[in-house]
Amino acid sequence: MYGQLNDAAQKSYEKAMGFMLKKDKAKAIAHMTDAIRQDKTFAEAYSALGEWYFRDHKYALAVQVFKDASNNCRNGARLFALPLAKSYLSNYEPNVALQIINSFGTVKERNSWALLREQAYFMRQALAQPLPDTPRNMGIRINTPEPEMHPCLTADTLNLFFTRRLNGIDDDFYTSHVDSCGGWFTARNMGSPPNTLHHESAQTISGDGHYLFFMRCDNRSENGWDQGGCDLYMAYTADSIWSQPETFGATINTPAYEGMPCLSPDNRELYYVSNREGGFGGMDIWMSKFENGLWQAPCNLGPEVNTPGDETAPFIHIDNNTLYFASNGHPGMGGTDLYYSRRINDTTWGSPQNMGYPLNTAADENSICVTIDGQRAYLASDRDSAGGNFDIYETRLPHQLQPVPVAIIKGFSVDSISREKLTYTSIYINDPKTNTPAYHYVSNRGDGSYMITLPAGYNYTYAADRIGYSEITGNINLTGKENIEKLSYDIALLPQGYQKPIYDTLIGTIHFPINSKNLNDSAKAAIQNILSPWLDQKNIIVMVNGYTDNSGNPMLNEELSYLRAGLVGTEISTLGIDPVMIEARGWGEANPVAPNETDEDRNLNRRVEIIIRR
Repeated sequence: MYGQLNDAAQKSYEKAMGFMLKKDKAKAIAHMTDAIRQDKTFAEAYSALGEWYFRDHKYALAVQVFKDASNNCRNGARLFALPLAKSYLSNYEPNVALQIINSFGTVKERNSWALLREQAYFMRQALAQPLPDTPRNMGIRINTPEPEMHPCLTADTLNLFFTRRLNGIDDDFYTSHVDSCGGWFTARNMGSPPNTLHHESAQTISGDGHYLFFMRCDNRSENGWDQGGCDLYMAYTADSIWSQPETFGATINTPAYEGMPCLSPDNRELYYVSNREGGFGGMDIWMSKFENGLWQAPCNLGPEVNTPGDETAPFIHIDNNTLYFASNGHPGMGGTDLYYSRRINDTTWGSPQNMGYPLNTAADENSICVTIDGQRAYLASDRDSAGGNFDIYETRLPHQLQPVPVAIIKGFSVDSISREKLTYTSIYINDPKTNTPAYHYVSNRGDGSYMITLPAGYNYTYAADRIGYSEITGNINLTGKENIEKLSYDIALLPQGYQKPIYDTLIGTIHFPINSKNLNDSAKAAIQNILSPWLDQKNIIVMVNGYTDNSGNPMLNEELSYLRAGLVGTEISTLGIDPVMIEARGWGEANPVAPNETDEDRNLNRRVEIIIRR
């Protein structure tokens, strides 16, 4: 096995490997060093010891081990060229690494050598032009000897959420709040829900603070692993209590890996990571849109962003134009680096840019979030410890790495007569260049509030509507504004009774059992009886409005109400009414007809109303 090694060297080697299996690293290193002392030509011992030092980020020691191996082992210069070049690069010595790369990089392992050459040239440039700020470890109130990863902030920057791996096996969510002195309180486990005995990881909080999207792993279905080892889940809070998390449907979750979700500021675009078919190799970033009550089939962000390597941990800034992510497939400092890309249009992203040194290092930087004003970032890195043992760091961002300046518009949707706050108002913001809808916001279930974020410098037009109210249009003028702006703006809607006369007649209601997604025969018969007096009428519009009770997740309730309205609308079309004259829409929990306090009341609210408009 070891050639002509002496017994003492072999025994030391075997003891070293045994101690490493027992995770006694100090004794393992001591015995492996002794094996090399016993036999200076022991290539396997050099390889193991150098790899251990490299894995522990002790790059200078790894360089020395691989240099000794190159000098002492048969064909050592060629045999150890690749690990020696990698160690020099990780020790921030790109020029020495390039000498080795240029000497041995044309012989074999061309892909590995080509990637190392790119890394060496990039590192040399990055070290010559370092960023002005060095990331600062956030300290013992946030970080522990366990790995901490995937930081994210609420929009007000007062609450920090992150993932902590407990005992090396269980991922849970933790949260910390800003104290009165501007520091952070000691992080606490978020509890259940959302945490369980499964692995909850890589969470994101929506800009308005009401939705938690995350990845849960070890998901078994009754017939095996067809749910996928890791899937996406969501939970909702109207105030401070999180709902029971619910899984996404099969459009998003597949038997492949789905994880690390991030939500756009209008809650209508979901970015996440998957290795499903149709990608560019490894893990890719995908995006799905929430339209007509459903998450649509996802699209891959394309070859500008995704590579044959792994692209992970997407973070779409609240400007909705700057995407930050981690990758080991683009040129960088080594390991996994952090990058950003600017949106070109609705489906196209610009060439990713490495965020530079010392934000990125030769270690792994695996996730990042950026504050609303773009001036600070929070990232996870294992730069100060062994590989995989991440901590969370804080850093200032120079101007070139900052997102597009945005305005934050906060307010309420209200009844223009009674000033009652209106939930579930849809607010559509038009693209200032094309005047086509670009963003869709919905006022909150709890208090009718909304928060809109828009790139500064443009004049936006909008339309707002809600069931029972007339649509209104207006504009939000942000021209001449180049910095972060915070604006207060209420949207008042006029009840339909106050507009030009339109005669709406409620002709029937179809009720659905809890969680039902089908029309039974009695419901179909009821629809036929309801519509039969109107089948010969001309110039009528059939309005089909779906509603749910308020149990569960508002976004899923919206989806369910759309589905039920669509079922009823489809059934109406079979009666001979032109589908063009049927308007089916889901309104989720809006317009309850009962208080939602008892099962009987909730049964009344799970309904589809059929209205004739003349």
